[in-house]
Formats: sequence, C-alpha cells, structure tokens
Amino acid sequence: MDAKREFAETIRDACLKAARAGYENAGISGFCEEGRWECALDAVRSLDLEAVINAIQDNPKK
Repeated sequence: MDAKREFAETIRDACLKAARAGYENAGISGFCEEGRWECALDAVRSLDLEAVINAIQDNPKK
C-alpha cells in the first residue's frame, strides 16, 4: 500500500474512533439520539490532527 493511502486510512480510523467514543460517551451521559450524533460529530471536529500526524511519523509501519 502506498504511503498516501496509509496516511488517509490512518486519519479515517482516527476519525471513526473519535466518533464512536463521542457517541458512546454522550449515551452514557443520557443524551438523546440526536444529541449523541452531535457529540460524535464534535469529537471528529475537535480531533487533534497534529497528534495523529505525529503518531504516523513516529510509527510509519502503522
């Protein structure tokens, strides 16, 4: 797999992980379905992309 595709897949995986966590945390907090989705989207929006990029650079095989 080429480096660009790996990079894109890593970013996508980080976004999905953030969305899942935001959704689940909102559910635990008692949010309704719409509120849970808003929290999931906010989690993706607030994802620290610099940290993801640094993690990719620190571990290029991942």
